[in-house]
Amino acid sequence: MTDVPLNGHALLDFNAPLSDGKAYDLISSLHLGAGSTVVDYGCGWAELLLRAVEHEPNARGLGVDSDDYAISRGQANVEARGLTSRVRLDLADVTTWETTPADVVISIGSSHAWGGTKQTLEAMHARLRPGGTLLLGDGFWEQPPNARSVEIFGEDEFGSLTKLVDLAMTCGYRLLNLATASLDEWDSFESRWCASRERWLLAHPDHPNADEVRAIVDDHREGWLKGYRDHFGFAYLTLARL
Repeated sequence: MTDVPLNGHALLDFNAPLSDGKAYDLISSLHLGAGSTVVDYGCGWAELLLRAVEHEPNARGLGVDSDDYAISRGQANVEARGLTSRVRLDLADVTTWETTPADVVISIGSSHAWGGTKQTLEAMHARLRPGGTLLLGDGFWEQPPNARSVEIFGEDEFGSLTKLVDLAMTCGYRLLNLATASLDEWDSFESRWCASRERWLLAHPDHPNADEVRAIVDDHREGWLKGYRDHFGFAYLTLARL
């Protein structure tokens, strides 16, 4: 669909329900030291990675993602913010891309790439040096899922918050910090995801693909408001690797 907004992330700061204030708190929980190497697996356009490197001037960042649009957007931000000497972004499959074990690893909303949360925790464990820190962002059920939520996310993909923490502990980590997305953060995230296409529709009401774009937005909004809102949560776990 030429000139049609296939990507709904244009108006988002992060590809997760995350506010500026909470992003700062999460970065602070990592206790980055001088010379730390931070690797973000599934970095998207790497906004959190860039902020982490800006927070610790002597840190070095590596990001990898298979989304060409996201990496291009992230690379433009790297250059605009004068971070080319300390940040590298690679377009690649996160599961096969390799580098030396890092001091800090970030994996937010990327468990699907590894086949699930347990597999992600195991993969990140191997990619961290002993004593290193993982910032994991993953979903959980705040309430038992309704039928629409199961249709969107599956029945067995996620569990409760306590089960998520217990899983991390059994995979060789200790919990340093726990935060969850607020309803305001969720609503902002979902609203902006829809708004990028809604604004395009306002500017192109007679476009041949307008009905298709409208259907994408309507389906997403219905799933959010009548499905997983108030049911599906998102947690940020800062974990120490044993």
